[in-house]
Amino acid sequence: MRLSAEAPIPASVQAPGYDRAAQAAGIVHIGIGAFHRAHLAVYTDDAMAAGDRDWGIIGVSLRSPNVAAQLNPQDGLYTVSARSAAGTGLRLIGAVQRVLVAADDPQAVIDAIAAPTTHIVSFTVTEKGYLRGPDGALDLDAAKGVSSLYRFVGAGLATRKAAGLPGLTLLSCDNLANNGTVLRRLMREYLASDHPDLVDWFDAQCRVPATMIDRIVPATTDADRATIESALGARDEGAVVTEAFSQWVIEDDFAGPRPRWENVGAELVADVAPYETAKLRMLNGAHSALAYIGLGKGHDYVHKAILDPEIRPLIERLMRDEAAPTIDAAPGQDLAGYADALLDRFANPALDHRLIQIAMDGSQKIPQRWLETLAWHQRRGARCPSIEAAIAAWIAFLRSDHPVDDPLGDKLRAAAAGPYAIERIFGDGGLVASAWRPA
Repeated sequence: MRLSAEAPIPASVQAPGYDRAAQAAGIVHIGIGAFHRAHLAVYTDDAMAAGDRDWGIIGVSLRSPNVAAQLNPQDGLYTVSARSAAGTGLRLIGAVQRVLVAADDPQAVIDAIAAPTTHIVSFTVTEKGYLRGPDGALDLDAAKGVSSLYRFVGAGLATRKAAGLPGLTLLSCDNLANNGTVLRRLMREYLASDHPDLVDWFDAQCRVPATMIDRIVPATTDADRATIESALGARDEGAVVTEAFSQWVIEDDFAGPRPRWENVGAELVADVAPYETAKLRMLNGAHSALAYIGLGKGHDYVHKAILDPEIRPLIERLMRDEAAPTIDAAPGQDLAGYADALLDRFANPALDHRLIQIAMDGSQKIPQRWLETLAWHQRRGARCPSIEAAIAAWIAFLRSDHPVDDPLGDKLRAAAAGPYAIERIFGDGGLVASAWRPA
């Protein structure tokens, strides 16, 4: 039996604490992958259970029909399985109402963004989904493509303006440094080219707050689905597996109504930067180092790599001695305690987080995860042995038989194959823009 609104749910599984049929959709989320379903959708589900209304989510897949095929036959329902050494908690999430596939019905996506009930458009499209060129500016040719988020948001905003509707909050939920500022700038670049009459309206009517998102969400396996089916009594093709920990820090700058996420665990702050920088350089930086170093030593999973006595000291040094000193911590932000917690999370034996999953899109991730830290120390005449070891491991990864899932994959392999690979990738005119220059 497939999971659906009519399927009986065991009492041991937490169900949505509100009438799903009575909720309008207030959020359109572009990039409805596993991370979104374990993060923003869970916070929103909790907010509606706490009494907020009309914050249902319309999910959008820009290209692939896979998530729509998983969730639409299940009335948008799916389970989140939070796993730790202490056990597993299984809950049913009801916040997602349906999933649109932009490639199949682009007008439906535009209509959802333009709907009077919509107040927030959120994004989980990974770093490469923002379509930046090597200089960080918007790649306008790509942004005008049929699967560009800018195309749909621009058309939706144009429809709202023409109808006399207010603007929207655009909420990035990606590991992108200064994600609010970056998304706002890129959106303005697109509008200036394709909808110049919208630029002033966008500035006045729309807001693009910064966020920091944190939850480890491995890819769901067939074995995971079988375990969940046994507990649920129904087949859940949209099941998500994650850790128990979750954090969301949001700049309190919205264009209109929003869920009261701060009542269900999110932090609304004036300045996200210290939290974002710590996460990018400590957690994400350590994750990428674990991926490339761990794969080079024959490991498949994060929890196996962090137990390697040759790898763990490198990761600790990266977090404590290399990344942490570069962070201007907020009052009460305990970076030493943060490093302790990250090491515990990485070692979670209940979470099979594959290193190859973290290794994808290295060219898009490495600048904010490693290179800013390297540049900070370089300006002070110091070096970062752990990050340098991680860069060497990345070069070795590019030269290996592992698949390189990266928008610059072919160019990176060619650069890594010859002499002076680091200079060809990171030097002047290299493939990866960087304030750091190899010694």
